[in-house]
Amino acid sequence: MPPPADIVKVAIEWPGAFPKLMEIDQKKPLSAIIKEVCDGWNLPNPETFALQNADSTNFYITEKNRNNIKNGSILRLTTSAAQMAQQLHERIQSSSMDMKLDALKDLANSSRDITFAQEFINLDGISLLTQMVESGTDFGDLLSFTLTAFVELMDHGIVSWDTFSVAFIKKIASYVCKSAMDTAVLQRSLAILESMVLNSQDLYQKVAQEITIGQLIPHLQGTDQDIQTYTIAVINALFLKAPEEKRQFDEDNVNILDCPLTEMAHILAQKQLRSIILSNVIRSNKPINDEMAHQLYVLQVLTFNLFEDRMMTKMDPQDQAQRDIIFELRRIAFDVECESNNSGSIEKRKSMYTRDYKKLGFINHVNPAVDFTQIPPGMLALDNMLYFARHHQDAYIRIVLENSSREDKHECPFGRSSIELTKMLCEILKVGELPSENCHDFHPMFFTHDRSFAEFFCICIQLLNKTWKEMRATSEDFNKVMQVVKEQITRALTIKPNSLDQFKSRLQNLSYTEILKLRQSERMNQEDFQSRPILELREKIQPEIMELIKQQRLNRLCEGTCFRKISSRRRQDKFWYCRLSPNHKVLHYGDLEESPQGEVPHDSLQDKLPVADIKAVVTGKDCPHMKEKGALKQNKEVLELAFSVLYESDEYLNFIAPDKHEYCVWTDGLNALLGKEMTSEFTRSDMDTLLNMEMKLRLLDLENIQIPEVPPPIPKEPSNYDFVYDCN
Repeated sequence: MPPPADIVKVAIEWPGAFPKLMEIDQKKPLSAIIKEVCDGWNLPNPETFALQNADSTNFYITEKNRNNIKNGSILRLTTSAAQMAQQLHERIQSSSMDMKLDALKDLANSSRDITFAQEFINLDGISLLTQMVESGTDFGDLLSFTLTAFVELMDHGIVSWDTFSVAFIKKIASYVCKSAMDTAVLQRSLAILESMVLNSQDLYQKVAQEITIGQLIPHLQGTDQDIQTYTIAVINALFLKAPEEKRQFDEDNVNILDCPLTEMAHILAQKQLRSIILSNVIRSNKPINDEMAHQLYVLQVLTFNLFEDRMMTKMDPQDQAQRDIIFELRRIAFDVECESNNSGSIEKRKSMYTRDYKKLGFINHVNPAVDFTQIPPGMLALDNMLYFARHHQDAYIRIVLENSSREDKHECPFGRSSIELTKMLCEILKVGELPSENCHDFHPMFFTHDRSFAEFFCICIQLLNKTWKEMRATSEDFNKVMQVVKEQITRALTIKPNSLDQFKSRLQNLSYTEILKLRQSERMNQEDFQSRPILELREKIQPEIMELIKQQRLNRLCEGTCFRKISSRRRQDKFWYCRLSPNHKVLHYGDLEESPQGEVPHDSLQDKLPVADIKAVVTGKDCPHMKEKGALKQNKEVLELAFSVLYESDEYLNFIAPDKHEYCVWTDGLNALLGKEMTSEFTRSDMDTLLNMEMKLRLLDLENIQIPEVPPPIPKEPSNYDFVYDCN
């Protein structure tokens, strides 16, 4: 007869005593269980004791989390969280440096547990730590563990960041500004500044007044990638919180080493910062880890988002300064100076302007300013055209004159092309969108030039003109040409070129002819069979293929996945692992100290969840951890990767998948376990791929073509290379 569901068998440790094996009744109050354990070892005052997980976490068992105790768990009887907090509160104020250091080490370790953190914070422990930092008497390990404990306590979100004094901010900033500072102290200080900025608009202003770009640059020039990562994260955080009026792009203001970080646009436009990141981070000998890749991606997104204002600004046809830019485009293209008022009749001058604007490829030949009232791309298109005309003058003049000499229907309209191309580039680079929480997709080439977006445009507008000629396009083919150009650009970006020159070389190999070949090849691989017998056969074998996909999903769940724990301070390097048992009856999961280099064995995962107890799988906004954090703190990408397993009455296991593929694998697999339909986009894609492959194999079999059971052997390498081809 199986044991009752409310009874769990555990082992309980106590220093100096033999572990006690006992059954815990989950219906009984936790205080009564602790009293029973204390009575067994003749320990007085059971109210001063508590139970703890005897693993690397050492987290306290409470009424809230006691349901996580599983059969076979090892627990430890220990001092209660309140007692421990009181003792550490007193010990960290000891006059003995050795005792104080040991206490701070224990505090830094214990503060990861929210139960202990709540008790320590109730004793005004945060204020005590900030006073210790402000006093400036602690250095080295003492200061390092003090800051570590502070970071861990604040990560629980119990205390508001708005409560800290200017003196504390100045002290933390001073650790960042010092040229020679302990690595651990510097890392914690950067993490604190990042969290301050991200969690409080008021603290953003205070932090921005204390730190200058000149003080952060030495940390980027070092060799410690963690320090470099935290430094870029601080820059990203400050820029993300900068008021809109502080984000205006100024290409001429580049000498700003000592300006406050509030002038964020100037900093990101600044040549020295970009070149230092390029040489010391992107092109360093060390491989770039995931967290650094994420921060570089965020920096790239924020840099491109500087153009959002121009992208969403319409041109004012009555604004003379803006109209002068169009006159400048005409002057450079046709080498003409602005005519004086007496250089002919008004009608003659209007006729000349109209003729030239038509050659420049504007839609509105009379008043080209109207072309730039479309948003997006707004004034950004005009900015790109002017940059191209000034900095690539020969190419600009060649394109304009080349097309103005063609027949009307074969000319590639430079003005219209530039406007549509700018809009397309903004879509490809997602200008104006917030950075994703889980993306690492940065492009090294955008860090190689101060005006990388404008240079990107210059390469692509020349590509567009080249493709137009290769397609022998007419004005009716404009949209087709734009589709081909978009495909050329996106294919070239997939290889992540290291420089703009590499990007340009890749585009040279992606001619229109090559695109046609690639399309033809892909079309053949995705050949669709639409005849009635084929469709009937597809429908007949579909359940067999679906079962194959289901088994693959369940096998992937058995292998398991490492998930990252994400909170307001993203970079915590805290992980947890979850995998399905081989018999498909239990989910094993548990916390990890670091990201694993392979599968994690079942016995090292301390928690279990029987599949039979799972009530439902929910995704996106329906997940409890998405509701808890609030909609404002979640961007679209995180919502798309979130799912939760609900079990019992109000318990849940929350996930944020590392990527879309893992999200689909897990939601499909969990739905398969519950006997529900697998509906993800990857299931549909896999179904199409496997069905098409199976159909082709069966059709080959009908033709009596033998398909070997095993692949042919790889040809052996020749032993003698001393041979030639006789042309005679």
